[in-house]
Amino acid sequence: MVPLPHILALSVILFGLGITGFIIRRNVITIFMCIELMLNAVNLTFISFSHYLQDLRGQVFTLFIIAVAASEAAVGLALVISLYRGKATFNLDEVNLLKW
Repeated sequence: MVPLPHILALSVILFGLGITGFIIRRNVITIFMCIELMLNAVNLTFISFSHYLQDLRGQVFTLFIIAVAASEAAVGLALVISLYRGKATFNLDEVNLLKW
């Protein structure tokens, strides 16, 4: 069995990679993937604490997060497709929808 601090360190690394990719990248699809990576890092933390404390609340909460992430991915993909049809780019620096 893997000790709890090792799992939490992995979760922190995954969350840090997600934040780094979210801040550095300008591609919409990459940003959505980084958000999903951060959500999965939080899920890993919930699951590890749930297992460590022998409590099912963390696992149930993780199922809700997975459901929200799936709906976020569906809505995000619809927005990305709409953006691409209107501007023909995935780069956020080239998209100014609020400018006249």
